[in-house]
Amino acid sequence: MTIKPLADRVVIKMLEAEETTKSGIILSSKAQEKPQVAEVIAVGPGGVVDGKEIKMELEVGDKVLASKYAGTEVKLDGEEFRILSQSDVLAKVID
Repeated sequence: MTIKPLADRVVIKMLEAEETTKSGIILSSKAQEKPQVAEVIAVGPGGVVDGKEIKMELEVGDKVLASKYAGTEVKLDGEEFRILSQSDVLAKVID
């Protein structure tokens, strides 16, 4: 099954939370922060939203920073995804 977002929405998959700190301390699952870095899985076509022309800035495969609690979490084929508006994406992550 695939997801095709509508309008200015994007589908993202959150990347795994860090299990160790930079200094090598192993974190328990309770101590780990909710991850904010995600990979874009699907992008909507953009278009007119609330009377404004929306140009999609994101592409499939982009790594992004998303608001911690933005969007709607969905589970599909045993995997968790989040569907949110492009405006809820804070920035692209460039390696």
